[in-house]
Amino acid sequence: MQSGIIRKEHMGTLIGHVAPGIGFILIGLWHLINTIRGYVESPWNFESRPWFPTKARGKWKYIELYLIMFGSSLSIASELFIGPERHQPLADDWSIPPEHLNNFEHSSISLFFLIYASVALWTSICKIEIPDGLLHVLASLVFSQELLLFHLHSADHMGVEGQYHWLLQIVVFVCLVCTLLEVAFPHSFLLALMRSTAILFQGLWFVQMGLVLWIPAFVPKGCKMHPEDEHNVVRCGDSMSRMRAKALANLQFNWYLAGLLIFTLLLYTFMLQSQKKSTSQYLPADRKDETDFSERENASKHRSHSKNDSQSSMEMEAFCTAVQFGR
Repeated sequence: MQSGIIRKEHMGTLIGHVAPGIGFILIGLWHLINTIRGYVESPWNFESRPWFPTKARGKWKYIELYLIMFGSSLSIASELFIGPERHQPLADDWSIPPEHLNNFEHSSISLFFLIYASVALWTSICKIEIPDGLLHVLASLVFSQELLLFHLHSADHMGVEGQYHWLLQIVVFVCLVCTLLEVAFPHSFLLALMRSTAILFQGLWFVQMGLVLWIPAFVPKGCKMHPEDEHNVVRCGDSMSRMRAKALANLQFNWYLAGLLIFTLLLYTFMLQSQKKSTSQYLPADRKDETDFSERENASKHRSHSKNDSQSSMEMEAFCTAVQFGR
């Protein structure tokens, strides 16, 4: 019976990390692709966006916002009604029991994502004029609440689990700072690129946490999963094993960052080359002739200026020689 309870909690917590991780990965990739596309297509008119519509018509245009709303609603329902054994998180006296505090904390984060997506959808569909940067401010509030609740989590994340959560807070902090700075610098491509990459990183790290902290096969050597307070916690046998597990977490974080950097650079290079080929392919013939003529004219002017400069230099040398001879 006890093993069955542990297995249920194990699977619930694994899904609780992997599912939102997949959501962040999808949104991060969507933002990264659209941010780079917007810049390579028109670098002088680039402007960051808090969300990106699709090219489809009708309700499919807002698929990103629908995905955020659906994922947030599902997360709230899972934390407060599906996950708890009694299918409700309150005690008999309508108080919040200690073992369900983390459920309310996680659902509060999802609530802010739900509010953000709902406001963005409402203002877009109803064509409501809002101040510039308002959605960015609202998105920064979402990241600030996520950072606050992870930093002041009711479940004291110690040891290996705490190291993974501390590294997660770094990524959330980057999302928060970049989103706030985009309010003041809405045309900064680098800020938008960093925010999109950080959102993708957050999703990948959620998945990594789910694998390492909730699947025994991925638990670091010298550490094991122990049932504590109705859920499993990774505990290490000695200080050396704990130090090694934390060092592995740091290395994994660096490897993910390096991989994301390489992926982003390759994606940018690929989309830039594709845009150049597309522009060259669909450029009218007369425009190509004008471009070629302009290039030839500029080259001819350059050669003419060079020739004149060379001739002037020779005349100056001759003049200097004559002056010296006269002396």
